[in-house]
Amino acid sequence: MVASTFELFKIGVGPSSSHTMGPMSAAADFVARLRDQGILDHITRVEAKLFGSLALTGKGHATDRAILLGLSGQVPDNIEPDAADALVDQIRTRERISLDGKQDIDFDEVADVIFDQRKRLDFHSNAMRFTVFKDEEELASRVYYSVGGGAILNEDQIGANNPENGLWDVPHPFCSGTDLLDIAKTKGLCIADIMRNNERAAKSDEEISVGIRQIADAMSHCIDRGIRSEGILPGGLKVKRRAPLIHARLMERQERALSDPLTVLDWVNLWALAVNEENAAGGKVVTAPTNGAAGIVPSVLRFYERFSPQADVEGIEKFLLTAAAIGSLFKENASISGAEVGCQGEVGVACSMAAAGLTAAWGGTPLQVENAAEIGMEHNLGLTCDPVAGLVQVPCIERNAVGAVKAIEAARLAIMGDGTHRVSLDEVIETMRKTGLDMSERYKETSQGGLAVNLVEC
Repeated sequence: MVASTFELFKIGVGPSSSHTMGPMSAAADFVARLRDQGILDHITRVEAKLFGSLALTGKGHATDRAILLGLSGQVPDNIEPDAADALVDQIRTRERISLDGKQDIDFDEVADVIFDQRKRLDFHSNAMRFTVFKDEEELASRVYYSVGGGAILNEDQIGANNPENGLWDVPHPFCSGTDLLDIAKTKGLCIADIMRNNERAAKSDEEISVGIRQIADAMSHCIDRGIRSEGILPGGLKVKRRAPLIHARLMERQERALSDPLTVLDWVNLWALAVNEENAAGGKVVTAPTNGAAGIVPSVLRFYERFSPQADVEGIEKFLLTAAAIGSLFKENASISGAEVGCQGEVGVACSMAAAGLTAAWGGTPLQVENAAEIGMEHNLGLTCDPVAGLVQVPCIERNAVGAVKAIEAARLAIMGDGTHRVSLDEVIETMRKTGLDMSERYKETSQGGLAVNLVEC
């Protein structure tokens, strides 16, 4: 299946696409089904049980908060963080919740939101089960999986082997990098045009351009909010926001910076840090392809806009459409979930997407784009996901800055070549998938290994 640009780039809230946005969407879907089935009015109790990575790092990723919001009928793409905070505080103070905003019942969060850290469901580590009761009688129950990037699947879709949004009938179906290059060669199209033609199966050209503009604007606004916002990030690690201070220092030394050719990298670092600090604070971000890696594509896109003489609206569209095509390959053939394949599936995929997008916006050929995407992932293979205290802060925030710079380097290397290279994108995607399978569960968003353990011990 070819994933849509608008599936890979979703506007939502932090700190995690798989642990915050996914559970919120799942809870909201569950209560909406109950409403449609006429069950809602009979419910006296609701229970949410979390398994695997959701149970192990859910509290640090605000999964409990997300579930409260989802059960209240809230969804990630239109929620306002301040209003969400007020609603969660109200639920916890009153010890009551209004299911789908309609059925008001007693709610004991300690008893009704259960983190089962000993059990992992077979299909995916990010699993949850919602159950509702009338007194002691079970009325309905449903299992959901948060599979990365804010996407969810329910138990029926798993059994039927269906994608979350059904089959997408497109003019240029592709399942591999080889497919993309073959289509580009035989049809005389660039990768962005292939993706745009596919999007036309569901949207008009104007709707596509407006949607892409909304994504780019949301990314830009997130950078700007992160630069303005000061303070300590929530969660207990006492991580201080650095973006405002770095921005002030860069502005103070603008004239001196003219003699330092690497100052541009300071700006890229700033933009990536700003996004991921905003994400860690629960702010509004764009999955790219996940929240944990949300700073890479926006910072590289702003690098293109600010430091490329040829930058224009067409280039921005080409950047994001190309990045989405590459992200689709990883989602289809491997994973974009840190709980499934480690951080190579988040920061690694984002680096690959940004490298491909930048190369395309610079006028690179499809071969050069594929080369850039391959470089971006090849040098992130084996990257573990070991968030300290289960928070998307250490090492996640800095890792985005490093990933953004690495994406620019991958694009520059690809542009300097003719597109021929020894390792193909398909080979590196398969290597990433197998590496994820071989990786210990401790290093897949469980906070049971790596920095998450050693930093505390030290």
